[in-house]
This record gives sequence, structure tokens and C-alpha cells, in this order.
Amino acid sequence: MALKNFAFKVLTTDNYARCGLIETHRGNINTPVFMPVGTQATVKACTIDDIKKTGSEIILGNTYHLMIRPGVDRIKRAGGLHKFMNCELPILTDSGGFQVMSLSKLNKIDREKGAIFNSHIDGKKFYLSPEESIRIQLGLNSDIVMIMDECPKKSNDYDLIEKSMNLSLYWAKRSKKAFGKNPHKAIFGIIQGGLFENLRIKSLEELLKIDFDGYAIGGLAVGESQKEMFSVLDNIKDKMPPKKPHYLMGVGTPSDILGAVKRGVDMFDCVLPTRSGRTGLAFTWQGRINIKNSKYQSDDTPLDKNCTNLSLNKYSKNYLNHLFNTNEILGSMLLTLHNINFYQEFMAAIRKNIQNGTFNNFHDKYIDKL
Repeated sequence: MALKNFAFKVLTTDNYARCGLIETHRGNINTPVFMPVGTQATVKACTIDDIKKTGSEIILGNTYHLMIRPGVDRIKRAGGLHKFMNCELPILTDSGGFQVMSLSKLNKIDREKGAIFNSHIDGKKFYLSPEESIRIQLGLNSDIVMIMDECPKKSNDYDLIEKSMNLSLYWAKRSKKAFGKNPHKAIFGIIQGGLFENLRIKSLEELLKIDFDGYAIGGLAVGESQKEMFSVLDNIKDKMPPKKPHYLMGVGTPSDILGAVKRGVDMFDCVLPTRSGRTGLAFTWQGRINIKNSKYQSDDTPLDKNCTNLSLNKYSKNYLNHLFNTNEILGSMLLTLHNINFYQEFMAAIRKNIQNGTFNNFHDKYIDKL
């Protein structure tokens, strides 16, 4: 049976907000989509079967972490990341550039050699060039591959951001060449340029010349305000390629997602729902709940009485409060699953409102509430 080629089509629009369909040989992905983060070949505190039951259609894996532990050769020997972690869903892998900036104990950027850094685990030295990043991702056998880029920390230093953006463009060309041609997989370019409008536009225009299967906006969610993030999206939304998926990396809160969808973004990932779930923070249609708060000791209602999925409404706030205050693992599992399920309900509601032409009303109703 022939493998299906990677493809994307826009099905419905409501101003800039878009409903689309990403087709992969592992399954279709309805957009706008939220991708749970499976950093180390696992979505923390969840089984893949439960992730699928939330309606998740794609997850994200992390090149940096997987190259350090357990190593790409071990995963490749197991038949790739899907078989290694027993996941039938499509997988997107990031390039590792962000983690080099944020996690490594010591790093140096070399234009030709790439990132030279010491592992945050044991200090072992690694070299991550654009070619090596793509080699690792192809070894992982992910379905969507990201180019190697440099993701600088938030800065008002124009020269620094421009130099970083130009380096990312150079690495983008090398990444595309290393990827070669594979119609069953996709490679996405990453737009950089910090908070500077002209640099963002230049980055996008140069990436369009290279011709990628999708275009990501990187270098955000690194300390800027939501207003600054939305301003970056506003400045480039008219220049984004209309027939390619748009991916905002590492974002975010429900209100971040609402604002970004309003500006034409199709794809999101963030550790927030899983990390928050492990620390006792729940996302609900009424806003956020810190389940460790003592007031929930006398609340026998569920987090969401209308949620029938995965029997999540069978657990009271009183019980969840007890689990977290006694450090029981089940608390982290239930709240993580609740948060991922909420995010997928939220994305489904976004898609429905775009299809009905009522997205702006939905946006205005929930942008502050959530």
C-alpha cells in the first residue's frame, strides 16, 4: 500500500482564523491543532492510549533530549520513535535549537559547526549542526521535521537579533539540503527576528525562497508580553504563505492560542497543560483552578461536570486536593489528563466556531476568561 504524501489544505476561514487539514500517512490532523509535548518519548504522566482518547491527533518530541537520552541509534534500532514509544499518531520533532539556548550548561555557536554544548545531564560535549539535527530527526523517523535554528533570548539589541536571524537563515538552507526530498515527510522553516518587524519580514521572505512545507514562528514565548507576541503576528500575518501551515512554537495559554488563531496560526505546542497538571493547576472553561487551595477540601463537585471523557468527572475537587496534598502520583496523572482533554475540547470549539463564522464572538467571550 502506497504511503500518503504530506499535504495541507485550508477548508474554512473566518477573517484570518482558518480551519484546515494536514494529511500524513499516519493520519489526518485537523487545524487549528494543539500538540501535547512528549519531550522524552513520553507525554509525562499519560499513556498514549489516553492521549488518543482526548482527541489529540499529533504529539511533539524533542531532538535535544532524545539525542542525549537514550540516543538516536537506540531509538532507530527499535524502528523509530513511533515504535519505541508505541505511538501511532503523527509526531513532530523540534530541532533542539531552543534547548541548546535554555538548558545546556555551556554552549558556543559556530557558524559552520553549529551548536557546541555540554549536556545538562552529565556535561558531555555534543555538536549539533544543521545536518546533524536533520540526521537525528530522520533517524527518529518523525513526520514533521524542524530546521536547525538559533533561538536567542529576548533582547532589544538589534544587531544581536539580526546576526542570529541571518545565522538561522544560513542554517535553514543547510537543513533543507540535508533533508533532501521525501514527499511522505515535511520540513518546516522557522521565522526569527525577535520583536523587530523588518527582521521578521526579512526572515519570512528569505525562508519563502527556500520553500518549506510549513512555516513556524520561533523566538516567542521567551519572556515577551502577550501584546508584544500578538504584535509580531500582526506584522507578518499578511505575508504568511496562505497554502502552508503556520505554527507558533511553544505557545501557550488558552488566551495566547485564541489571539494567535485570530491572526492566522494553525499549530501550537506547549508544556503548560502537562506541567501545570503535575503541579496542581487545572484549566477549565471557568478559568484556572489551583486544586491545592484549602477551599476545595469542602467541594465535592468535579472539575467539569459536563466532561464525560475518560471518566474524569468522577473525581471530585475534594479528592484531587487530597491527592496533591499527600503527593500521590494519581493526582498528577488525573490533572494532566484533564488539562490535555480541556485543551482538545478548546481546540474543537475553536474549529467549530471558525466553521460557523462565529469565531470573533467566541474569541471575545473567552480571551480574558481563560
